[in-house]
Amino acid sequence: MSGEGGALVAALLAMGVLALLSPALDRRLGRDAGYVLAVGFLVVAAVLTPAASTALDGGAVTFSHAWTDSPEISFTLRMDGLATLFCLLVLGVGALIMAYCPRYLTAGGRHGRTYLLLTLFGGAMLGLVLAGDLLLLFVFWEMTTVASFFLIGTGGARAARPAVRALLVTGMGGLALLVAMVLLGIAAGSTDLATVLRAREEVLDSPLSPAIATLLILAAFTKSAQVPFQFWLPGAMVAITPVSAYLHAATMVKAGIYLLLRFSALYSGQTGWSVCLMGVGLLTAVLGAAQALREHDLKALLAHSTVSQLGLLVAAIGVGTTVALAAAILHTFAHALFKATLFMIVGVIDRQAGSRDIRELSGLMRIMPVTATLAGLAGLSMAGVLPMIGFVSKESLFQGFAGADVFPGAGVVAAALAVTASALTFAYGMRIFYGAFAGPMLQRQLHEPSWAFIAPAAVAAVAGAVLGPAVSVLDPLMRQAVLNAEPWAVPPYFAFWHGLSPELFLSALTIASGLVLFSERDRVDRMLQRLPRPDGAAAFDRVHSAVLGAGAVVGRPDRSDSTAAYLARPAAALVVLGCVGVFAADGPGIRAGAPSDPVDWGVLALLAMAVAALVRTRSALAAVSLLGAVGLIVALWFLLAGAPDVALTLLLVEVLTAMTAAFVLSDLAPRFPRPRRGAAAAALAGAAGLVAALGTLALTGGRELSPAGAYFLEAAEPETGGRNVVNTILVDFRGLDTLGEASVLAAAALGLLLLLPGQPDGTAGGPRAPYGRVLGPAHRLLLPGIAGLSAYLFLRGHYEPGGGFSAALVAGTAVAFGYLAGRTGTRWLSPRPLLAAGLVLGAAVGLAAMPLGDPFLTPFTIAVPGGGLSSPLLFDAAVYLMVLGLVVTVVDRLGAGRGEHR
Repeated sequence: MSGEGGALVAALLAMGVLALLSPALDRRLGRDAGYVLAVGFLVVAAVLTPAASTALDGGAVTFSHAWTDSPEISFTLRMDGLATLFCLLVLGVGALIMAYCPRYLTAGGRHGRTYLLLTLFGGAMLGLVLAGDLLLLFVFWEMTTVASFFLIGTGGARAARPAVRALLVTGMGGLALLVAMVLLGIAAGSTDLATVLRAREEVLDSPLSPAIATLLILAAFTKSAQVPFQFWLPGAMVAITPVSAYLHAATMVKAGIYLLLRFSALYSGQTGWSVCLMGVGLLTAVLGAAQALREHDLKALLAHSTVSQLGLLVAAIGVGTTVALAAAILHTFAHALFKATLFMIVGVIDRQAGSRDIRELSGLMRIMPVTATLAGLAGLSMAGVLPMIGFVSKESLFQGFAGADVFPGAGVVAAALAVTASALTFAYGMRIFYGAFAGPMLQRQLHEPSWAFIAPAAVAAVAGAVLGPAVSVLDPLMRQAVLNAEPWAVPPYFAFWHGLSPELFLSALTIASGLVLFSERDRVDRMLQRLPRPDGAAAFDRVHSAVLGAGAVVGRPDRSDSTAAYLARPAAALVVLGCVGVFAADGPGIRAGAPSDPVDWGVLALLAMAVAALVRTRSALAAVSLLGAVGLIVALWFLLAGAPDVALTLLLVEVLTAMTAAFVLSDLAPRFPRPRRGAAAAALAGAAGLVAALGTLALTGGRELSPAGAYFLEAAEPETGGRNVVNTILVDFRGLDTLGEASVLAAAALGLLLLLPGQPDGTAGGPRAPYGRVLGPAHRLLLPGIAGLSAYLFLRGHYEPGGGFSAALVAGTAVAFGYLAGRTGTRWLSPRPLLAAGLVLGAAVGLAAMPLGDPFLTPFTIAVPGGGLSSPLLFDAAVYLMVLGLVVTVVDRLGAGRGEHR
């Protein structure tokens, strides 16, 4: 691992450490913990500085570690010029927001959760822009979605619906991105981002290319709040101001912009891509600016302003020329500065004046001159007025739009719409300043906030003013970002003054039009208020409610008390799908012939008699007994077929099923009612069984040993040292699958713990059962033997039938036995620690090999006195803990609350 590559990993780890420390810092320092976190963000930026320097010199710093061999997926981080730009926004603006929080947040309160979420979001966003693998990019993309959901929820009860809207809309975009990443990997033959971006011709020639472009655009539009998804962002402004300033002005919504910039290397200049981005972007810019001009709440105004500015950025990316792309990159930087400033200033006004409504604010400039000056600087930059950096970026945008050539006259149309949106921007920028700071003073008791409160906003505002005339300082960063977005481009140099040019004329026209709109503000406001107000949130809520209603209709049978309602549809689906699979699939066909051994006929006869008795009995006790008998006969059949592992597992499951059934027997009616549709149920069950049998014969019964099966039989002992092929597959060859399945078991156990009532402490050790007098001595006598059998099966699993799963089931019988016996000695077996220990141990075994350069879950051996401790054994122990945790959960929840039986 190179030093610079390791710095990328160190930066992400440092963000994680800061997040974990933030609650403790809050308990120790209170709201002033924000200052420590601000320094932490700057330290992370310093860690990345050497890598950023390399990136700006035209290189790319990369860290890669193989995650899985099949498919080939790596944990790859990559820092180039474009990633450097966004890292600067994430960490720089993040440090300002963290330094702003201490004076904004209430004194004496607990804000550890807010700091934790803000830092986690910053880390997720940092990971997103550094991701060098398609799937890793998706993972961090979704992390920003989840973190933003919780951050929006910091607004209290009124934030519930907006947070859900944001989660659903951006989550939908996340699903689109996932499919796009998979299709891109197929089209380019790799999930490595750099490899994919170099495969432009291969991707564009692929029949998947239009679908990939559409999905990428959908993902970006949902994240960056483009029409028709723009409604979620203004609603998200119910979050506290620091959250709004960080997520929705400088980082989260810029994730969509980053995605479009990053994949411009593939689709820039493609007609469909350009028309879609330009059309939707300019429409969003105009509608967002018009909506901002009609708002009276300063924060809502800034929210719609953000939507409008994002529309301009999307449209500029869509133009497809180097000039427009460079303008979009520069305006992304400028927007982060002036919008973060304005959000922080609005927070200052809200804290000082107690209101954000410009109809209730006036004359604040006389008593808050510094705050007014900072707001004026940011407003001028947003409006594109000399000498701010926003002036340079806005002129560059005009130049890019005027040069659009997607279709004849595209440049004129695009420039006209951009000037319209910008004139509206100038008008609402004036409205912000005039409404809050000019006019007569209404609140004489106010005063200038402390310097500590306004200093973060001052840094961003002054930076926007200084970097306008000194914009050439940014050339290395901007030019390299352009090259990373379009490798074939010749990046332009930015200049503060272009002389008398068409874009200067467009800027003058923008300012003149904006002044006219502002001078006629009362008339314009009345006209805008009369216009219909599009309510995308209400429309989305109606669609959401309709979907939930449709789901309720589909799921209504599952809320029935009848067992038939649960079984009828799956059984019918089995019949239909089975018929399709058997008769439509190309396979070896059904081979007639008697079973391989006459003993099978005897087992089959016993099984048929047990099933016939089971379906006819009306006794609950008899039904449980016969169901166990069916399981035991099937286990015997597996044993005769040469599958002792499966037979052992099934036998243990049947024993546990019988034990746990004892907890609910008292709640069942002694006799089942006679079914009303017995004939129909019998016909459906018979058809399902017949189709399942035919499918087994057609698809598996006549096949030779598969290549995979032959490989495992041949390679198990030489490669793993284990003779039990089933166990070696579970813990050596396909450990990742096993970890996923065991995690599902743990999730099911946690669901039971949450949904079913239990003991107040959630621990094992239910009430005394009716069998205590009989089973108590037996339990004491058999417990050592059961424990010994569990340990024996666990230790022999790599060589003979057994393993962690079977051993855990044996241990589970001891737990269930103890409940039935009314023993309280199992109270120490709490399911949560078992589940947590299993998950942690399984993940730790997988991660332990990675520092040595091996993929996740690569087997290894730890030297111990007298021999070695193999990682498969430790992994099997993790499976043991999770399965035992599930058994303890089931027994605990079924046994909890059962009264004393007589």
